[in-house]
Amino acid sequence: MININNAIWKLYFDELLPMFVASGDDGNYAQTAATDLSLLQAVSRRIHYGKFVGEAKFRESPQGYEPLIRAKDKGALMKLLTYESVEEMVVKRVKKKAMVFGQEVSLDRDVKGIAYKVDPSVVSLLYQKWLIPLTKNVEVEYLLNRLD
Repeated sequence: MININNAIWKLYFDELLPMFVASGDDGNYAQTAATDLSLLQAVSRRIHYGKFVGEAKFRESPQGYEPLIRAKDKGALMKLLTYESVEEMVVKRVKKKAMVFGQEVSLDRDVKGIAYKVDPSVVSLLYQKWLIPLTKNVEVEYLLNRLD
């Protein structure tokens, strides 16, 4: 069984929260706990989908993966399953979605520029720096156990 929830927990509390929230106590403990839980579940789900991605890539080209799996060559597996152009497209798409769906809507016609709930470049960084690499780690771990 592949489970990297400890790494996700560490990532969330050590890296992501300091990027998104100001330190301090706002007294909204129940709402904060519910939001943390929701976000942690979403991030974990997204990363653990790497098992399905790994299986799809394996089925597409088993002859390319089997020797590397038998050799337990993590580096070569990582290289084989990495499609930089796809990763770049995902990062761009996520940034665009954050720009569209993360806008603060205002009826005030005097507002100039667009305000965002979360900076779209932070969202794309989240994918580029953490979600994609952790997902690929799950893919490799899945593949290493694929022939067992």
